Amino acid sequence: MAQRYGGKFSPDGTPPDTEDTPRAFAKASVDPVGARSNVLFVPPIVLAVRSINDGATGLAVGLVAAGALVLGAWLLRDGLRAEAAYNDRKVARRPAVPRKIVAAVLTGAGVALAAWKVEPGFLAPLIYGVAACALHLGAFGLDPMKDKGMEGIDTFQQDRVAVVVDEAEKYLSGMQDAARRAGDREVEGRVERFLVKARELIRTVEEDPRDLTAARKFLGVYLMGARDASVKFADIYDRTRDAKAKADYLALLSDLEQSFGAKTRHLMLDTNSDLTVEIEVLRDRLQREGVRL
Repeated sequence: MAQRYGGKFSPDGTPPDTEDTPRAFAKASVDPVGARSNVLFVPPIVLAVRSINDGATGLAVGLVAAGALVLGAWLLRDGLRAEAAYNDRKVARRPAVPRKIVAAVLTGAGVALAAWKVEPGFLAPLIYGVAACALHLGAFGLDPMKDKGMEGIDTFQQDRVAVVVDEAEKYLSGMQDAARRAGDREVEGRVERFLVKARELIRTVEEDPRDLTAARKFLGVYLMGARDASVKFADIYDRTRDAKAKADYLALLSDLEQSFGAKTRHLMLDTNSDLTVEIEVLRDRLQREGVRL
């Protein structure tokens, strides 16, 4: 479906962004799954096709090897995304499953089976499999092997935050899908701007799990309501192109942006206040011990 051009000089007169307006591309990130990982889906397809005329045994071995290679490529994609999310956060746990390492092992096993199909034996397939596994690890690296920024953080609280954050991300994804379904460029841009604000609050809570109680309503009830409103708007706007429905929805997004931004600033000020109190207490204690600052 064709979309009307939107922006400062568009016919609908969309106002330009102000300096304090968050832009969707301000914290945009490139998908870590690139051509290097996607190309790994090609060899198993070729192997499966070439195994069709190799008899029952050759076909079975070829399909198992192709399945191992496909599973390894799929796990690698998840591992790259998990590593990117780990690097993007200041506080993060290591992945529960080392997907990149498992992907390397599966790739080595698939290559070893493919080599055994051509050259039965033990030594040659083992050499090919170990070489493929080593090259895979050299090209894509290892998974993060330790937690980051977890010193002094209650792991129980962090687990509670993880559950709330996962739920909030599902709501944000639902809003994004609904905006795309509406087929309006301005709406998509405004939703992206709100996602930036919402994820700033999410990152603030992740870095200090003590803020979860204060922000739980924002990350649960408010986001669920925003997701439901986005779905209803997409259903109505896709059928009727109602200008009033669009204006009401954009006004809702503006209110949500302001509310989430204000909550994030409030949590950050509270964190600074806590730090000031800790510093003052430490200074008083040092002075009582006779240490002059």
